[in-house]
Amino acid sequence: MRCALIIPAAGASRRFGGGDKLGEDFGGRPLLLRSIEPFTKRDDVDAVIVAGPPEDLDAFRDRYGPQLSFLGGTVVAGGRIERWETVRNALEAVPDGCTHVAIHDAARPLVDEALIDRVFEAAGGFDAVVPGVPVRDTLKRAGGDVVEGAERDATVDSILGIGEEDTPEIGHQIAARRVVGTVDRTDLWRMQTPQVFSLELIRRAYAQPDLEGATDDAMLVERLGEPVMIVEGSERNLKVTTAGDLHVARAIAGTRGPEERPAHKRF
Repeated sequence: MRCALIIPAAGASRRFGGGDKLGEDFGGRPLLLRSIEPFTKRDDVDAVIVAGPPEDLDAFRDRYGPQLSFLGGTVVAGGRIERWETVRNALEAVPDGCTHVAIHDAARPLVDEALIDRVFEAAGGFDAVVPGVPVRDTLKRAGGDVVEGAERDATVDSILGIGEEDTPEIGHQIAARRVVGTVDRTDLWRMQTPQVFSLELIRRAYAQPDLEGATDDAMLVERLGEPVMIVEGSERNLKVTTAGDLHVARAIAGTRGPEERPAHKRF
């Protein structure tokens, strides 16, 4: 098994609230590098391909290129709109001799060696393997429209010490959505990465004419009618999407960002 690691890193991180999400400090190194490092210790990973933003690729290379080169990484241009465009571009850079491709989110810095071992071991016997965790929470389906509730009582809020910043509101009314049903969670799993595929299968999946709407790579393999196998993931394997996720991930890792560290006192 000779594997190429693909890291889709061309997203605009809009839900993060602006700034360079992948450059955020995570234990003294950028979040992006933390997501890659566990794979570079493996003898069966022959190539690391990072697909960056095409409209700002030179700046991306300036920022991460030297460190990625040290890890054996190559930077290529990703897609402009959808994630599948980015992965499809990266697949063209997979070197000869590789038999498999592992695709891992650029913002999953807590992936550990045990999880990677499980996925890679399973990929030795199956052509498509993904890690996941079973859904344990109750799932509700809500209507799409926001309903305006009763007006809040400013006097009561004042007595309780509730300010406008403490509750989501529309004007002076609470914003809510109506529950329209409860979803059966039996056999439902939350998908994670890395997702590992035989090179022949994932190239065939990305050669399909309609790739729209794919939220992960396994979904495109499913469209071919090919089986996808799930192995145990990890609750720790958090994907950083929002600024709040970053704080949680740092807490799990036992680290802090620069803005969270206490200032040095002068004596």
